[in-house]
Amino acid sequence: MRKYENPEFLHEGTMPPRSHYIPYGSLEAALDGKPENSEYYALLSGEWDFRYFSRDIDCPERIDSWDKVSVPSCWQSTGYEKPNYTNVKYPYPCDPPYVPDDNPLGVYRRTVFCDSAMAKRENYIVFEGVAPCIELYLNGEYVGYSCVSHSPSEFKLDLAEGENEIICKVYKWCAGSYLEDQDFFRNNGIFRDVYLLSRPVGHVHDVEVWYDDKSIGASHGFTLYDKEGNIANPPYTLWNAEKPYLYTAVIEKAGEFIPVKVGFRTQSVSERGELLINGKSVKLKGVNHHDTHPKNGYTQTRAEILADLKLMKELNINCIRTSHYPPPPYLIELCDELGFYVVDEADYETHGFQWYTLNTAGYDKNEVWPAHNPKWQAAWVDRAERLYARDKNHTSVIMWSLGNEANYGICTEAAIAKIRELDTKMGYHRLIHYEGAQYHERGAIDPFSVDVVSRMYNTPEELLEYIEKTGDKRPVFLCEYCHAMGNSPGDLRDYWEYLGKYPQLIGGCIWEWADHVFEDDQGRRFYGGDFDELTHDFNFCADGLVFADRTLKAGSLEAKQVYAPFEVEYSDNTLRIFNKFDFTDLCEITLEYTHTIDGKTVASGVLSASAEPGEFCEIPLNISHAPCHFAESLTVFAKNSDGHEIGAKQIVLSEGEPLSVENYSSALASSGVRIEQNGEYASIIGEDFEYLFNLHYGRLEKMGDYLKAPLTLTALRAPIDNDRKIIRVWEEEMYHITSTKIYSATVEANTITVSGALSPLSRMPYFKFTAKYTFGADGSVLVELSGGLAPDHTFLPRLGFEFKTSLSDFEYFAYGPGEAYVDMHAEARLGYYRSSPEKEYVSYVKPQEHGNHYGAKYLSLGEYEFIGNGFEFAVSEYSIEELSTKKHAHELVKNGLANVRIDYKMSGIGSASCGPKLLEKYQMNDSEMHFAFAIVRKNGK
Repeated sequence: MRKYENPEFLHEGTMPPRSHYIPYGSLEAALDGKPENSEYYALLSGEWDFRYFSRDIDCPERIDSWDKVSVPSCWQSTGYEKPNYTNVKYPYPCDPPYVPDDNPLGVYRRTVFCDSAMAKRENYIVFEGVAPCIELYLNGEYVGYSCVSHSPSEFKLDLAEGENEIICKVYKWCAGSYLEDQDFFRNNGIFRDVYLLSRPVGHVHDVEVWYDDKSIGASHGFTLYDKEGNIANPPYTLWNAEKPYLYTAVIEKAGEFIPVKVGFRTQSVSERGELLINGKSVKLKGVNHHDTHPKNGYTQTRAEILADLKLMKELNINCIRTSHYPPPPYLIELCDELGFYVVDEADYETHGFQWYTLNTAGYDKNEVWPAHNPKWQAAWVDRAERLYARDKNHTSVIMWSLGNEANYGICTEAAIAKIRELDTKMGYHRLIHYEGAQYHERGAIDPFSVDVVSRMYNTPEELLEYIEKTGDKRPVFLCEYCHAMGNSPGDLRDYWEYLGKYPQLIGGCIWEWADHVFEDDQGRRFYGGDFDELTHDFNFCADGLVFADRTLKAGSLEAKQVYAPFEVEYSDNTLRIFNKFDFTDLCEITLEYTHTIDGKTVASGVLSASAEPGEFCEIPLNISHAPCHFAESLTVFAKNSDGHEIGAKQIVLSEGEPLSVENYSSALASSGVRIEQNGEYASIIGEDFEYLFNLHYGRLEKMGDYLKAPLTLTALRAPIDNDRKIIRVWEEEMYHITSTKIYSATVEANTITVSGALSPLSRMPYFKFTAKYTFGADGSVLVELSGGLAPDHTFLPRLGFEFKTSLSDFEYFAYGPGEAYVDMHAEARLGYYRSSPEKEYVSYVKPQEHGNHYGAKYLSLGEYEFIGNGFEFAVSEYSIEELSTKKHAHELVKNGLANVRIDYKMSGIGSASCGPKLLEKYQMNDSEMHFAFAIVRKNGK
């Protein structure tokens, strides 16, 4: 056994774990809190010498030639190996604790200069993150070894005056790799900051600070300062995620000033299972956060981390789960400063052991699982203790999370016991979280080693069923829900109908923050399977609430609106505004309203509102109603003190008149139009137009030069990522090979009536229909479709008409301006918009359905208008076939036309790629339906 294959060989020559801090040489520098201004700190990030060996045994004792590489970085991002994405399966044989014989090695070298002052002090080197293990050498002498990727490894260095050579050997795999089977690209190297600390003799090693809502204590003498740098005295301003006020406790010893940012708060659980912060019930509106960058892998700069968190605040996110390891220390510091509740997670995940036999083993109690094997217990406890030690002083941390999907056994219990022992010693009551606790005994009450009942992707009904069955009074938390893969998530509103209603359901974290992809210099994005991996999980890494470059999609804005901290109602000339903040009065934000008719603003103003958190206020608001063609609406906007829009809530006050083509054209009377049959074709002839209808195929094929492809009834959409499970069923039912059968097509006066069916290969028809096309003298067409999904068939992706026409800008009245679906349009508003096929495109990593507009009343495209009562439509530069067959966005080819859908119904988005199946109310499964829309010629006489 090679030493790095020993699961009990964890650290050698490392310092004991401690809290994260930077010492300063003066009070002023400590209060300023900028590490680069500390005389005791030297950042070593930058250019290092580097050599890569495909086998560690090929590394010579002396390396004579070196490459250059930037530190921090991942060597897969710097050209030394191809990226490798896998979710569950290990990328090597599952033979713990052994790793492949040919184990790649990266060797790093740089020199540091030690002046006479440093030589008299005690010097340390801190690695904030090295994957997965590191051997350290100083001036040719072995210093030590450390095996943990996402927690600091600190070594004491005996620096000689003058130049000193530091060499780091980083192995690709070690025993610890079995504990790091997280769902991400598998990268290696020194991927976080490295720095020197040169400290006075007699300095403190660890610092502990504890607090409640009235007092503060510390392991060493300290002075407390407020934000202005003045000595602070009670009463203290309390900290919460909405108003994150921080003080600075400064510990002075041996010539060092050590600042610790601290907020005053309490945390507890009520008898009803509520999470209480400062005595107030709080809901966690969260997201899971991996460290990921499209070019740099695990490595994120401070500016990029700050940008992530600021964007989360803009989306009304108040909670972060650090999936599935401790994040960079800077992220936790920012959570304190910006205001987030943090579920801080230890660095282990072992779900690859589900595949250690031919028949997947599941979460059994076999000792092959590290959680059940005593040889792994020291590693389990070590990683928990390091998580705790580093982040124990941070006010934002409300839960310690004992890893992810790593079974539950003696090692888990030992790690939990260690965390509880340490936290209790400091007088805290942070919650112990581990979703995998349920594996202790499936179907039973979760063990009381954890303080939170945690689940992934359960429906709200399943959560309530657990509470009712067990009588468990602990908080219930969805550590992962609403899987945001591709065009998603579509079930966020439905979750929060429950999460907001039941006190014991304290919230959840969307999976996940950003797409994991590798992006090349041309901006092309790649995922699993693009790098010749032996095992991979395709594009399952592209599951972010935001794209890899942090641009937003409809799902991002959906989260913002569902998480928005207010709600509105309107009736009897009274506007009722509900305050869903936890600590903010409505009078502290700006509220405005607009009253629109058919998309035009007829009134607007500023609202004067005041309501305590959890309360509501009523504001008289006399709306002057007027007739409308499409809809009349009232929208309330909320803005913070910076003018940033917190959210917008729209109330549709009234709908327009039911569809009546007579409202938009001269008449549909038979006079002025005639239909002439010639074989399989029927010509529809008016005074200044002629259309062509194919009676054999039952479809309208020509409308002058407008139609570039026939108006055809279809039921497919380009599969979205959330269709990945149901598409197997659709394919089994052969929906993807559908033929249209026309039973009859008859002409009577100015109407053509078609009777037909949509029939899959080798199966019975799934949709029998009657379609009527009534033609007006001005060139207008009333299309009416009646039918129903046959019994015992799976719901359809969609149902409606497709055609192609020339590219042009268009105008519409529907939910917009971004894409909107039946279960994902909280982010959209019903209104009048202008767009183009180019603007409608959404560049999902894997091409899929996009650009839909729900609740449409009107579409003006080229020389025709489409009018109806609540249809759905999309206008794209890409056909459904193109979007369905290409694997990457950069492979798409435009056909030079506008590909148009006018749909009766599009099934919802959901989050079934990992979450529960699409709710029935959002499925296109109507056993009876009637759909009508009018095609109106703009210049018809």
